[in-house]
Amino acid sequence: MGCLFCDVQTIDRGRIVAENALAFVVRDAFPVTEYHSLFIPKRHVLDYFGLAEPEVNAIHTLLHTQKDLLLKLDPTIDGFNIGMNCGKTAGQSVWHCHVHLIPRRVGDVEYPKGGVRHVIPYKGNYEDLR
Repeated sequence: MGCLFCDVQTIDRGRIVAENALAFVVRDAFPVTEYHSLFIPKRHVLDYFGLAEPEVNAIHTLLHTQKDLLLKLDPTIDGFNIGMNCGKTAGQSVWHCHVHLIPRRVGDVEYPKGGVRHVIPYKGNYEDLR
């Protein structure tokens, strides 16, 4: 069985919006917000913890260039979430490492404080737990 992100590199290159020698970027096919992007190593590796340092650096570079581009494309973007799912229990569903960059806008959720802590229900509003 093929790998979705390996296939992008060979048979669906039109999805790639940026790349360097070790990684590439696509817009998420099921975006959480407009311009939700995925940063993917070219080498097939399971998750972030399997990346070599040059691959981490390649993804880091693309994150910065895309952040700058997206801020120019859409002035309503006011913040970003960066995240990855490593393992089935953490919600990983594609078995090729990918890093999410999710642009955020004022008012896109009622109470954004806590950010990624909201992946576990009722843990985002940690001030209420004291």
